[in-house]
Amino acid sequence: MFPGNNKTASGKPCGLFRRLLIMLYDAIVVIALLMLATAVAMLAGMGNQTALHDPAYTAVLALIWFFYLVWCWHKGGMTLGMRAWRVCITDERGGLPGWKHCAVRFLVSILSAALAGLGFAWSLIDQKDRTWHDMASGTSLLRC
Repeated sequence: MFPGNNKTASGKPCGLFRRLLIMLYDAIVVIALLMLATAVAMLAGMGNQTALHDPAYTAVLALIWFFYLVWCWHKGGMTLGMRAWRVCITDERGGLPGWKHCAVRFLVSILSAALAGLGFAWSLIDQKDRTWHDMASGTSLLRC
């Protein structure tokens, strides 16, 4: 059981299709947060900043993305997309993952996606439906 959300994980792994739907939902939230950060930057007189061209601005946007996911995983065991699709994240003991696990998960998930999605596709051949970032971080996405 996860503190604060009264959810229990069923132990059934989350499949690739559900993971992709979760990513779609969470992308909407992340884009909204990045748009808000951009609006704040513009109001602060930094309207000439361009993501991927200005390293500091790009780093701020990446940190917002990072902290949204890591905070949700660590504090509540699920992002908004995960809530919608009834999926919980757990560590190897069945509890909420620590900060380090979440950070590793985030970083390796970028690699999983950047290599033509191979890290995600790995779940199709893994007996436990694990992705590269599941294995690297010692976390699992389970239906709850």
